[in-house]
Amino acid sequence: MNSSNPDESRMRTNNRARVLFMLVVVYTFNFIDRQIVGILAVPIKADLGLSDSQLGLMGGLAFALFYTGLGIPVAMLADRFSRTWIMTGALVIWSGMTALSGLATNFWQLFMARVGVGIGEAGGVAPAYSLIADYFPQSQRARALSIYSFGIPIGSAIGIVFGGVIASLVDWRYAFFVVGLAGIAFAPIFRMSISEP
Repeated sequence: MNSSNPDESRMRTNNRARVLFMLVVVYTFNFIDRQIVGILAVPIKADLGLSDSQLGLMGGLAFALFYTGLGIPVAMLADRFSRTWIMTGALVIWSGMTALSGLATNFWQLFMARVGVGIGEAGGVAPAYSLIADYFPQSQRARALSIYSFGIPIGSAIGIVFGGVIASLVDWRYAFFVVGLAGIAFAPIFRMSISEP
């Protein structure tokens, strides 16, 4: 519904900008957590004595199988329940599993942690698309979705720089801890910032 009140229109625009910013931040965390194993592959491989095949299974099968397999059921849940709560829970799950990855002492522990990341991240994207569709009018949706997609290159770039710096200064495990705990800390901020339209 169009409003002739400029203050109301400005508030609505500011609200949409805030919502979109928060969604981009969550998507950025999504990609940092997704990329970090590939970024830290060399020190992880050396420390845990992993083969190239094991690294490939962790980066591919462990993550992708559950991420793609759970995407549709999570999207169905988002049609029926609070999308903001689903995204908040998903962020906590994938960030928590990312932090747990830093505690792994063998292939199977790290593999299962990456499975957990995939399960969590399955709840991140579909609810975000649905929220954007509700918050933005049709004439602004394409622009909003393209801005939301900036989370991919931003997250990838931050993951490369941040993960590499932390791993070189301290240890690869700390990179998982810092990134995972940052996502968990952001989850309540996200939940309090976005309401169901």
